[in-house]
Amino acid sequence: MTANGYPPFRRFRRFRQTEGLRKLARETVINPEDFVYPMFITSGTGVRREVPSMPGVFQVSIDQLPAEMSELRSLGITSVLLFGIPDEKDELGSSGYREDGIIQQAVRTIKGVDDEITVITDVCNCEYTSHGHCGVLHGEEILNDESLELLVKSAVSHAAAGADVVAPSDMMDGRVAVIRQGLDQAGFANTPILSYAAKYASAFYGPFRDAAESVPEFGDRRSHQMDPANRREAFREIEADIDEGADGIIVKPAMTYLDVVSGARERFDVPIAAYNVSGEYAMIKAAAQNGWIDEQRVILETMLSMKRAGANLIITYHAKEVAAWLQGQERQVGAVVG
Repeated sequence: MTANGYPPFRRFRRFRQTEGLRKLARETVINPEDFVYPMFITSGTGVRREVPSMPGVFQVSIDQLPAEMSELRSLGITSVLLFGIPDEKDELGSSGYREDGIIQQAVRTIKGVDDEITVITDVCNCEYTSHGHCGVLHGEEILNDESLELLVKSAVSHAAAGADVVAPSDMMDGRVAVIRQGLDQAGFANTPILSYAAKYASAFYGPFRDAAESVPEFGDRRSHQMDPANRREAFREIEADIDEGADGIIVKPAMTYLDVVSGARERFDVPIAAYNVSGEYAMIKAAAQNGWIDEQRVILETMLSMKRAGANLIITYHAKEVAAWLQGQERQVGAVVG
């Protein structure tokens, strides 16, 4: 019995009394190196255009990249994920695999400025096709096998420009196998594939489609992206991608699919990235602007939840502000170190 006459019980609060004690018992820690910062690259000069639905996120032109890389390095962030907004689009998305395409130029610029920045490129057709869909069309049907060749061309062109990692996000069946074969045959056997293996047909992508200017001309992407109701299917998708040659996988979105992140961590011994998507970002920003939440605490708690679930990497538009907070800095939104 205790001194108060109560039966014995465990005192978990002992390690919660001070911040020092809480740090000693802390199971999950986030660091700037955990983050991959997504970027939207557009044509032109001197462009730094804020996305209305994503406060603090910008479309930037290639000449802005040196300053952006300087800011990221100062914050300890060492990885970026690039999305391109081309000048021209056509039915086959040919600007996505041109040697002088927007992403290819961006990769070469970043690598010329700081070769230690890890550059991951999104490999998909939707940003480059005039119809906004992820593959070749026959009427309104997205053709799977006919779309694979275009993805291989894009992935190889990204690797040739100097990309460290290619990340196919299209969700065409078999794309990892053909991209792996294409990279190997082109002399890029050491280029990893970080596959969007479990990418759900989510309503949380709306702001991204504004930022990447990739809204479909008609219909939606539910014929190839996963049904939000399915969890077990995600593990079959992940297993298939790993068998086809994926070196790591992405679960997208993150917050509403942490059960998938956790289940993947239990089943697969590969790097796992959780993609904290645009709608998740926008909701927090909107609530914070209305004074409904403590923005910093909510964002940090969100990042912790993803890492606690088992993600090695967190792809997030919050990366800059979180890294600044971790360093004890105050960062002015939109500021870039020149």
